[in-house]
Amino acid sequence: MDLNDIPLVTIDGEPTSLAAYAGKVKLIVNVASRCGLAPQYTKLEELQKTYGERGFTVLGFPSNQFLQELSTAEAIKTFCSTTYGVTFPMFEKIHVNGRSRHPLYAELTKTPDSSGKAGRVTWNFEKFLVTPDGAVHRFRPRTEPDAPEIVELIEASLAG
Repeated sequence: MDLNDIPLVTIDGEPTSLAAYAGKVKLIVNVASRCGLAPQYTKLEELQKTYGERGFTVLGFPSNQFLQELSTAEAIKTFCSTTYGVTFPMFEKIHVNGRSRHPLYAELTKTPDSSGKAGRVTWNFEKFLVTPDGAVHRFRPRTEPDAPEIVELIEASLAG
């Protein structure tokens, strides 16, 4: 299945898909406001500001799968904007694991990480970097958004 064809819904309830970001380098992250890794929002926003005008975007997918996300879209939006100044696109709250997992994550989780392990999302802030050619690269939650392996891949994938 082509990732661009999977229907998505923005945090504001608007239907969309990854096709809206075609040609961009996309860092897809399952986020959670009450997670101990939530300070990664700061580095995600820094990446957005650094590379956003060059064809990169962070895409945040709130998930309460690990029981650490706020209950409403409005609460999530307020938390992200007031606490971390988030400007990158956010989407509706989804499941990233299990039978009711979102089709996007059903596809993304087929990608192995650097140790060769694919399968379920292990925690909040797992990252999937999708290059314009559709290649998916997986980084586990404790890999910081500004880790050299992520930044180098972003820079190598950006046009000129």
